[in-house]
Amino acid sequence: MSDQLLVIIDPVARRTDPESVRIAKDVLSAGAATKVCLPEGPEEFARMLLRRGSRRPVVIGDDRTLAWAVTLLHRRRELAGCALSVVPVGGRLSVMGALGVPTGAVAAARAVLDGAERRLDLLVDDSDGVVLGELRIPPLREAPPGAEGAEAVRPWLRTCRSLVHALVPARPARAAADADGPARLRVEVDGELLVGTEQPVSGVSVLPGAAGVAEVEVRPVSVGAAATPLRATGRRVTVTGADFRYRADAAVSGPVRRRTWTVAQGAWALTVPAAE
Repeated sequence: MSDQLLVIIDPVARRTDPESVRIAKDVLSAGAATKVCLPEGPEEFARMLLRRGSRRPVVIGDDRTLAWAVTLLHRRRELAGCALSVVPVGGRLSVMGALGVPTGAVAAARAVLDGAERRLDLLVDDSDGVVLGELRIPPLREAPPGAEGAEAVRPWLRTCRSLVHALVPARPARAAADADGPARLRVEVDGELLVGTEQPVSGVSVLPGAAGVAEVEVRPVSVGAAATPLRATGRRVTVTGADFRYRADAAVSGPVRRRTWTVAQGAWALTVPAAE
């Protein structure tokens, strides 16, 4: 890996936890030649990342920042050849933790300097969006119309979505009676039907499994005893339903009526602590 670092610091991280940012900068600067960038919004972030040259990019921020960087590189078809490093700073760090990144600033910065690249699978949808970790389709009552606005606590990330994501045109709000009911979804895995719209479900989750496949779980709604979850594995997952929303990592998207996610095996590389 390159010993020259391009350190891009999320503006929200700078405001919410400047001490952790300072510590990470000090550790990185002590161990490598660094160029520090302080973008004020998504356009500057994109420009700095895409003009990285031979420097190895290091992102300081939270789960949304990492997802934004991966999305940007994926859509520019530069992801496969660019190993990312990250120092978690902020409120949402569960995705990074699940991927093996230390959540402490010092440990994460040391992993950037001394760690190893790990190739990871990626879920890519048919609008060119990406999922790094878990995809969930919650019951409708968990994601009423306007939920994505409540989730986007960062104003500049709302702008980021408009610049990067192929947003689906807004649809009329569902009736209030429907908003509290279970979802009726058709879920197919590699073309095979897992559940149809005649069976209401309380949720769907998709997680990276063994190399090159995803693990799909559907939780049916039943009367009386709890229904047994339906599970399957495959490379392609298609969900069809009436105006459903979904949570991809830290962001809520939709509503959509159909979406397909495909596993891209080993599509990106992340620096994690080296195995002892």
